[in-house]
Amino acid sequence: MIALTDKSKLTPEEYLAAEEQSPVKHEYIDGEVYAMAGTTDNHNTIALNLATLIHNHFKGTDCRVYFSDVKAKIAAKNRFYYPDLLVTCDVRDRETSTYKSFPKLIIEVLSDSTEKFDRGDKFNDYQALASLEEYVLVSSQHQRVEIFRRKHQFWQYQTYDLDQPNFKLETIGLDVKIADIYEDVVLESMSENSIP
Repeated sequence: MIALTDKSKLTPEEYLAAEEQSPVKHEYIDGEVYAMAGTTDNHNTIALNLATLIHNHFKGTDCRVYFSDVKAKIAAKNRFYYPDLLVTCDVRDRETSTYKSFPKLIIEVLSDSTEKFDRGDKFNDYQALASLEEYVLVSSQHQRVEIFRRKHQFWQYQTYDLDQPNFKLETIGLDVKIADIYEDVVLESMSENSIP
């Protein structure tokens, strides 16, 4: 993200109005706006594969998956983020078309430029969403998925890779294979001595 420092602080309403007209997506953090960088082939393919799996799973239900262009509103932190994927089954989210306030699942595909933020401050902000039950981080460099699951007041962590190639997105009852997430993704080969 690139901070736009020449702008004065915006209210959430001003941000939303400006964002509707902007050709570039911006995230909003307490009155400041940050331009978002583009993605790579791998990043986009992984997100699309996941969106397709989840969308097909939801056919005939009231749940929806949103893919990169719908914001998550974190009112308690005065933030709007664009997650790679956001899942909501809450009817209150039908009242807004450009953002959702009650996601139960958020997925971020990691990239070099966003990984630190996705793991740190962004996850900290997402935890303020009482509706959020699972936060998923998907590597775009290795076949690896990390899941944080809210259990009562605590977050439990689990990782999945080729040694454990199947997992369940518990919040939506979807069994997923690592191979399906990485279909058509070309990962750089790693030497035997490199550390993932």
